[in-house]
Amino acid sequence: MLDMNVIRDETDRVRQGLAARESKFNLDGFLALDAKRRELIGRVEALKAERNVNSKKVSELKKRGEDASALIERTKQIGGDIRAIDAELAGVETAIQEQLLTIPNLPAADVPAGDATHNREVRHAGERRTFDFAPKTHWELGETLDVLDFPRATKIAEPHFALYKRAGARLVRALVNFMLDLHTTKHGYVEIFPPFLVNRRAMTGTGQLPKFEEDMYKTSLDDLFLIPTAEVPVTNLHQDEILNEGDLPICYAAYTACFRREAGSYGKDTRGLMRVHQFDKVELVKFVRPETSWEEHEKLLANAERVVQMLGLEYRVLMLSSLDMSFAAAKCYDIEIWAGGLGRWLETSSCSNFLDFQARRANIRFRDTDGKVKFVHTLNGSGVALARLIAVILENYQNADGSVTVPEVLRPYMGGLEKMTKP
Repeated sequence: MLDMNVIRDETDRVRQGLAARESKFNLDGFLALDAKRRELIGRVEALKAERNVNSKKVSELKKRGEDASALIERTKQIGGDIRAIDAELAGVETAIQEQLLTIPNLPAADVPAGDATHNREVRHAGERRTFDFAPKTHWELGETLDVLDFPRATKIAEPHFALYKRAGARLVRALVNFMLDLHTTKHGYVEIFPPFLVNRRAMTGTGQLPKFEEDMYKTSLDDLFLIPTAEVPVTNLHQDEILNEGDLPICYAAYTACFRREAGSYGKDTRGLMRVHQFDKVELVKFVRPETSWEEHEKLLANAERVVQMLGLEYRVLMLSSLDMSFAAAKCYDIEIWAGGLGRWLETSSCSNFLDFQARRANIRFRDTDGKVKFVHTLNGSGVALARLIAVILENYQNADGSVTVPEVLRPYMGGLEKMTKP
């Protein structure tokens, strides 16, 4: 959430940020509510001060044997007034907190304004595979090689779920192990294996709730949510904690399955692995000091890019526009990989800097060398998401005979397998 002092003191910047987001949040109404809160607090404090003065006067009158009944009656009235104002104040404070949770993060100064058409290409790397035959889509290859089975996935679940078989299942495992090994041994991340179910507080802490509840899978009996990304449990590991500055940055890498209902997305990219309700991902999460935040964001992006580079795939990095970023992000880069069979770019990673937005919601702080307690900055990125990554590997490494060459870096994780062939 945003800092209340920023909302009060930098109202023009907040208003501009909300406009860039095309947010319908009623900032003027919120400021009026905040003014009401401060007015009520002032009234309560004045009444309490009067009550304290009257209590002393009553004591003095009684000592002198004088009549204190009028002051006693007034003090009783003050107590009733305080209780009434406290009740009103509690309602106002609840309303303020509820509204704070609905305000999106403000875009960073260099984030382009507008919709996805205003996303800015930062760089383009790798070589595009050229084919001397008509390339197939990943779902065609998956069926031919018997490594993907969408009909049976639908039979046991519903549409938009995937079932991996044979070398396809092993490819999932190989990619997870490859990425975890890379990030933990080369990039300095600590491996975490968190729960796949989290509570409402955790989902609120990272910004999925209350805004995106309809997109989440929920166990209504326990009020738990299947995680949409490892960002949720891993960021909330330090919920309500005060970290030591000397321990920062803290960097975690976590494999999890991810679950998203994708409400409202039906009819979009419905084939194959384009938009599935369950997918696997290795997530990178950082807790950093505010002054190193942007530098750590670039490092995070470089770590995610390294996965794609080692797989020998053509990719581009986009800085997302203000309307294409997530609710909680101040700045976000997407990594898109070219899919040779589909002939289009597929987004496989998002690397976001949230500044102190999530830390305020989850109450994650650190104590600096001067003993002052401040909010950390949180960052996360896909390092990377598997469903679409598998799609582009199948499509870009396909051969004229229908086989798929296994990227060299994955062969040690595939038992030395060099090609996926029809069984």
